[in-house]
Amino acid sequence: MQFQTRHPARSFTRMDAWISTLDQSLKTLAGVAPMSRPAPQATAPDEALDEGQRRLSASLMRVNHVGEVCAQALYRAQALSTRDEQLREHLQHAAQEEIDHLAWCADRLRALNDRPSLLNPLWYGGAFSIGMVAGLVGDKVSLGFVIETERQVEAHLASHLERLPDGDHSSRAIVARMKEEEARHAQEARDRGGIDLPRPVRGLMRMAAKVMTRTAHHL
Repeated sequence: MQFQTRHPARSFTRMDAWISTLDQSLKTLAGVAPMSRPAPQATAPDEALDEGQRRLSASLMRVNHVGEVCAQALYRAQALSTRDEQLREHLQHAAQEEIDHLAWCADRLRALNDRPSLLNPLWYGGAFSIGMVAGLVGDKVSLGFVIETERQVEAHLASHLERLPDGDHSSRAIVARMKEEEARHAQEARDRGGIDLPRPVRGLMRMAAKVMTRTAHHL
């Protein structure tokens, strides 16, 4: 008679979590993170864009792409630092939706014959550091950063809908869907106990976002 040895299931260690986060980070920066949903489809075919319109659309979509790079960093760092397993799963699910946004923006940039920001590693590193600090302070503060970040992103997306060329229906469809989902992420963070951050912190975040968006518009 032969006996089969059963090996206990391997537990998920902190080292595993760091390796998984590093893997996701490299995929984000390399632009190979796979989307789980197709990009929103425009209800009308795109109109021909002149060079000025193309460059404007590409600049705005590059800024949106940077925002999604930062969102990936923020969510991954917060998921890594929280001790609440349910919150970790929620943050990882939100990060997956943000991967879709990231891929949609990257595909649209390629369609517009343009490129992502050259400074994406810098943006990612800064957002990851913020996410780690917020997560170590506490889950309510961490979720507060999600609320404020998503508020600011939603406002940027609303302004982009006003600035995008009327004939760029594909970009407008992507931005409209992203805006809707960013608002939902903010509300979910509040529902989970996120707090409003102090006014000086919100002000610093707005200043940093302005520097990032103005730089990414060109670089």
